[in-house]
Amino acid sequence: MKLSTNHKILIVGLGLLGGSYAKALTKKGFTVTAITRSPSSIDYALREKIISKGSAFVDEELIAEADLVVFALYPHVFIEWIRKNQKFFKPGAIITDVTGVKESIVGTIQDMLRPDVEFIAAHPMAGREVYGVQNSDDRIFEGANYIVTPSQKNTHAAIELCCDLGKTLGFAKVSEISPKEHDKMIAFVSQLTHCIAISLMTCQKTERLEDYTGDSFRDLTRIARLNEDMWSELFLINKTQLLHQLTLFERELNSLRCMLEEDDVEGLKSMMRYSTARRALFDKK
Repeated sequence: MKLSTNHKILIVGLGLLGGSYAKALTKKGFTVTAITRSPSSIDYALREKIISKGSAFVDEELIAEADLVVFALYPHVFIEWIRKNQKFFKPGAIITDVTGVKESIVGTIQDMLRPDVEFIAAHPMAGREVYGVQNSDDRIFEGANYIVTPSQKNTHAAIELCCDLGKTLGFAKVSEISPKEHDKMIAFVSQLTHCIAISLMTCQKTERLEDYTGDSFRDLTRIARLNEDMWSELFLINKTQLLHQLTLFERELNSLRCMLEEDDVEGLKSMMRYSTARRALFDKK
């Protein structure tokens, strides 16, 4: 099933990502509505013509009109929202998300969801260090990756629609992996990197470091400005996978430490050459 401008799209959770989705889809000619807790966010989105209608409460009519519903909520809020409000979905509606963990969320939502509504999970690998619809920017999707995580309960039509959503939003690459593989991968490429950035910002208490740093430190710690509520929840939901990745990282860092202690120049150079070659693969085309 291809996504078309005939599909009415509802965004639930109009923050940075939800707002950026809304902005991109409205520009492409879709009818986009939104539900979020903040009246000021709805007012802003309406004023800026990011959405056509919006509500700061659970609006039954907006939900019932939507063919596709995108959830941009914390995992526990997403689950509770579905539990309380799924009765308002129109038959045949498809729902998707932007949640940063998948295996437990996908299973929980699909097990409780009405049989005439389908949940196909996705993870946009895009964001900024600021929050709120006021900072939304559809350019964050340019050159970025979009991951669809189907389960055995998903239909081909829903998977195709979700993949097409990623392409419509402007992502450079759309991939499909299982929820379990997603959580293994995300523990390394996202959650571990945030752990490293946090640790760099907290391990050294010297004052006025900001007066002495260069771009390397700023680049490496860019993601250290975190929403602590969201990221602590994501870390704990995916705790087993993240702990495994932390162990692997500690092992590699200890290996580098040993090379320094032993003046192993060739070992250091070899590690750096491998790092340089591998990093080149990650540059956005």
